[in-house]
Amino acid sequence: MATTKLLSDAEVENIPAVKAVFDDIRATRKSDFVNNFWRGLANDPVSLKRIWAQLKVVMVADSAIDPLTKEMIYIAVSTANGCSYCVHSHTAAARAKGMTEAQHGELVSIIGLAGQTNHLVTAMQIPVDPQFEVK
Repeated sequence: MATTKLLSDAEVENIPAVKAVFDDIRATRKSDFVNNFWRGLANDPVSLKRIWAQLKVVMVADSAIDPLTKEMIYIAVSTANGCSYCVHSHTAAARAKGMTEAQHGELVSIIGLAGQTNHLVTAMQIPVDPQFEVK
């Protein structure tokens, strides 16, 4: 159960700042669906607008990293941070962008291996090799 109210479309219609962001979400994604994250964040229209704008810059705008890879990175970070909602949301987005079951399987293997080796390095407090340092 959410700890904040999830605004309905009817409620959003009465808050112009939120409606503008929801309209942009729908236009950008070419879908009528606005997911619960945005509905919860809509309780704070200033944060909603700021975070949506930031997401568009990082996840939507053309960049050196392709959209599918961005989603897969988001899945990995969300897994590391223990955010089940974001793992589900970005896995769905990655699949919509063409992620295959084979790619998902490899991604899960990489996430698992990285978690394991990260914990081992942290437990052993291995110093960073000088060759890895930026000079």
